[in-house]
Amino acid sequence: MSRTATNKKGGKSLYSCTACGGQFPKWSGQCPDCQAWNTLEESRVAPTTSRNPRFAGYAGAADQNRVQILSEVKAEETRGEPTGIGELDRVLGGGLVRGSIVLIGGDPGIGKSTLLIQALAELSVRMKTLYVSGEESPGQISLRAQRLGLDGDQVRLLAETGVERMLAVAEEERPAVMVVDSIQTVYTEQLQSAPGSVAQVRESAAQLVRFAKQTGTAVFLVGHVTKEGALAGPRVLEHMVDTVLYFEGEAGSQFRLIRTIKNRFGAVNELGVFAMTDKGVREVSNPSAIFLSRHEEEVPGSSILITREGSRPLLVEVQALVDDSPLANPRRVTLGLEQNRLSMLLAVLHRHCGIAMFDQDVYVNVVGGVRITETAADLAVLMAVLSSFRDRPLPRDLAVFGEVGLAGEIRPVPNGQERLREVSKHGFKRAIVPQKNAPKGGVPGMELIVVDRLPDILDQI
Repeated sequence: MSRTATNKKGGKSLYSCTACGGQFPKWSGQCPDCQAWNTLEESRVAPTTSRNPRFAGYAGAADQNRVQILSEVKAEETRGEPTGIGELDRVLGGGLVRGSIVLIGGDPGIGKSTLLIQALAELSVRMKTLYVSGEESPGQISLRAQRLGLDGDQVRLLAETGVERMLAVAEEERPAVMVVDSIQTVYTEQLQSAPGSVAQVRESAAQLVRFAKQTGTAVFLVGHVTKEGALAGPRVLEHMVDTVLYFEGEAGSQFRLIRTIKNRFGAVNELGVFAMTDKGVREVSNPSAIFLSRHEEEVPGSSILITREGSRPLLVEVQALVDDSPLANPRRVTLGLEQNRLSMLLAVLHRHCGIAMFDQDVYVNVVGGVRITETAADLAVLMAVLSSFRDRPLPRDLAVFGEVGLAGEIRPVPNGQERLREVSKHGFKRAIVPQKNAPKGGVPGMELIVVDRLPDILDQI
């Protein structure tokens, strides 16, 4: 049966790609733009005569539409307003910026709505707020606020899914901060497709973005995620907003991580650490402490890495287990690290140090569920692997960082002195660092083991 792009009600049907957001007049198995398979979904477009003129452009559109000289344009103040939650301010780049759009996504039940209702309760003391819910009734939200012990005297609630009615109420209320929970439940009357479809998500988000830029209202958008962990809907949604946050957490763990994927007002890859309690989400002031096991005695296969997330240095424990493999192809398993990089590091270890692990299974894990993406973890991974392979524990007061090159050299990493200050603050007495990262005056109270090539480590430890 052939697919058609006709609509019996007089409108027309378009097929939108869930991966890239492209629109096409007819269905096909592969998206012509991004080449993804089975991503085209049908959406009906209602015939409209004109768009809503209230949100046709941003504030001052008449002045901004003319050509201007960049040096003559007055820069906008982007100082963030503190939300009252320090870790949330960190991932936002210092606070909530007026007129900004923040998209926060995460698994169901991880704490997105809880965190935002706590933030609104803090902000409502100083400014006008509005919580728009398309998933829960006001009674359910009130029950959660009572359970968390929040003062909701100044928080305004609205149960609405139509974006036109939502914006009409927001125009009357004029809130400084508005939360829309969630964008997948919102629909616009200009389209006939169901809420959550690609066209509805894109058009509803576009109207909310125009409203935020026009009125200066800071808007939080809650987004669903797919089974792969990516934000559901078109990727163009992430391009439209100013900040994209991912709420992460392992099943059964009380700790939650918020990672900044995009931020027009601050650093990306910032990490905020929270703990889920019976009184809601609480920030963790010293996150390095929860990522360190602090074994009572020295154990093989454990090394301490000084990594960096955004502008914050963190101490995390890297664990490795090396065991005889009964398989023809030994396993290489990583949690929190890139698996291909582990295979590359083992090849460098064999080539330049003569230590072969072609008959060993190698498992590497980063404690606490942290994902390490920077190359500064190379040295810590190899130290943990060597420790497990030789069954010889590393000193408890030793920390490591450094990148390992294919030629066996130890390459420097950014912000070496900040990493050393963090490790010194936590009582570590020794650190293995690349030669170019070692400060000239040293670090008071610490012994720096400076290495230039990978074989040097075997001589030092």
